[in-house]
Amino acid sequence: MEFKMKEVGFTTNFEYGELHVAGDEKYGFRPFQLMVSAIAVCSGGVLRKVLQKKRIDIEDITIQADVERNEEKANRIEKIHLHYLIKGNNLDKTQIHKSIELARKNCPMVQSVEGSIIIEETFELVQ
Repeated sequence: MEFKMKEVGFTTNFEYGELHVAGDEKYGFRPFQLMVSAIAVCSGGVLRKVLQKKRIDIEDITIQADVERNEEKANRIEKIHLHYLIKGNNLDKTQIHKSIELARKNCPMVQSVEGSIIIEETFELVQ
């Protein structure tokens, strides 16, 4: 990856498109937003694969991410709470809980921040 400085922030190009990153949302995605997005989407993607392998039929997953940051320590991310809203028929809460635990162990982004950022996961089944 290569990042080029612009007037405010940096830019890079990927196969999918151009990414603008800056400390000010007017000029691009903020770095903490990208980190939280990477963790949430990686977790959700791995969860989806786990559920498919277990033949648990889901219609939809929405992930709500709440972030706690510490202003006294460079505004670092301290905790990310991921709340999964899972839609499907005849879903078993115990199987979903076990699947989330398995996804956590197999998500490279969550494992990359293990011991540095607290990742808390909850879920609810929706109609």
